[in-house]
Amino acid sequence: MPAAAADSTLYRSLFSDDETAALFTDSAEIRAMLLVEGALAGVQGRLGLIPETAGAFIDRASREVQIDPAALAAETATNGVPVPALVAAFRKAMEAPDHAQYLHWGATSQDIMDTGLALRLRRLTAIWEGRLNRLAAALGRLARDHAELPLAARTYGQAATPTSFGAVVAGWGHPLLRHRARLQALAPELATVSLGGAAGTLSAMGAEGPAVRAGLAGALGLHDPGHSWHAERDRIGGFAAWMAGLCASLGKMGEDLILMAQSGIGEIRIAGAGGSSTMPQKQNPVGPSVLVALARQAVALAAALQGAGIHRQQRDGAAWFVEWLTLPQLCISTGRALALALDLAGRIAPDAQAMARGLDDGTGLIHAEAFTFALARHMPRPEAQARIKALCAEAQSGGQPLPALVARDFPDLDLSAAGGLGMAPAEARAFAEAAGA
Repeated sequence: MPAAAADSTLYRSLFSDDETAALFTDSAEIRAMLLVEGALAGVQGRLGLIPETAGAFIDRASREVQIDPAALAAETATNGVPVPALVAAFRKAMEAPDHAQYLHWGATSQDIMDTGLALRLRRLTAIWEGRLNRLAAALGRLARDHAELPLAARTYGQAATPTSFGAVVAGWGHPLLRHRARLQALAPELATVSLGGAAGTLSAMGAEGPAVRAGLAGALGLHDPGHSWHAERDRIGGFAAWMAGLCASLGKMGEDLILMAQSGIGEIRIAGAGGSSTMPQKQNPVGPSVLVALARQAVALAAALQGAGIHRQQRDGAAWFVEWLTLPQLCISTGRALALALDLAGRIAPDAQAMARGLDDGTGLIHAEAFTFALARHMPRPEAQARIKALCAEAQSGGQPLPALVARDFPDLDLSAAGGLGMAPAEARAFAEAAGA
């Protein structure tokens, strides 16, 4: 089994997301860093920090030059960062030493790498926001269409009271609306330029340093934080926490689907479910299982990124390396979870008959709460609860169903509330409207 699913021909379609993974290839990283180097030189040339002709030449060359990632590998292993080798290769490829000497003027490796990452994360968050919009709308349609389809709500795995399938779907969808709102607030923070120079002081650029940073931010369409943030990793940590939270919400959806699809319950069907190598009857909930696995992985990876926020002094190689090892995989897994949930939302079909069987197993015990509160209108609630609990025990011992026992002992009691769905249909429709379905 390969170390990373994104690099696997065999497992990529199961665990990876090509659109997300494309932003974390060697080529994508080098291209982003070249764009940063070019934009930096262009801004410095316009501000007179370097010759304007050199700045314009470097800027243009950054969009044209091709650098082989493999050619940078040996130096990267020695230096711990790819930028020195990249700068050397770029200077050579320009074939213009008079201009090339001004490349990477006053910047440090982390400036180039973090700003290049910001460019890629900006694209990533835009892709994911679109997916969240489509997923919320798909779940909204499902919730609206089945707002009044009754099924047994379960707590601790036991039948509790009636709810509706639409309300269950709304329970999957409401957190996604909040995650979307959080992403809309988080995305601009991630799209932040980094320019601090060797130790975050911009000393090599002199008084022009802040203007260069602002100009670089403008050229790249990024936010200027107004200071260096080399050792401030809260943005990455916050993004990791967001991804873990999103994947946990999608994993909850996956867990519910697994339980609702299991043999003996079968309250939902998933079109295109997985098969077995030996059991032809199997319809395995592979997609929901992947959602759960990705959620558990995301929580673990996010914890590693939180730890990387403990960043020593002005730059901490060990903490920074943890980000490199962890962030791409966390992003790819999150992208896969979003894409898979969107796919599953269009393949879920509820089975109304199976849901009805879960509601009425012959005992009527699922209506015990409704009977308790109906009786509590005529006697103290503790007494009503004790009386209904005794009738539940009688029904469980093989006697008559609970509704018949209640009618026997309390013939004048209004039992119309039994079987009601409460606010479940309204909540399902409210979610559908909020999701734009």
